[in-house]
Amino acid sequence: MNYILDTHTLLWSIFDSDKLSKSAQKIILDEDSRKFISVISLWEIAIKNRIGKLPFPNGIADIFYGVEVMGYGMAKVEHSHFEAYAELPLIHRDPFDGMIIATAIAEDMAIITADENIQKYDVSWVW
Repeated sequence: MNYILDTHTLLWSIFDSDKLSKSAQKIILDEDSRKFISVISLWEIAIKNRIGKLPFPNGIADIFYGVEVMGYGMAKVEHSHFEAYAELPLIHRDPFDGMIIATAIAEDMAIITADENIQKYDVSWVW
C-alpha cells in the first residue's frame, strides 16, 4: 500500500512522534511501506512559516531535512489531482487538505491523518 501523510502527520513524524497514533507510527517506521508527502504540504508549511504560525529555526530547510531523513517520496501535483479536487464534495474547505485528498484518490493512496474532516471523504485513511 502507498500512503500519503497529511501535513500535521508530516510535522509530527519529524518533530513530535509521540503525537502519532500507534498505527501511524507502525506504518511510518515500516521500511516496506511506501510513504509520500505532497508538495502541497510543503507549500502550506512554507506559507505558515513565513507568517509566523509555524516557526522553524532554519525555515523550510528543517522540513526538507526531515523529509530526507525519513525517506519520504514526493508526490507532485498532476492534472489528475486537480480533476479529482474539482469533484470533491465540500465537506472540508481547506484547499491544502483538499489537494492531499485529491492526490490520494488519484494515486490510490491511503492518507495518514488524525483530521476527522478528511476521514469523512470517500478515501482510504489510517490513524
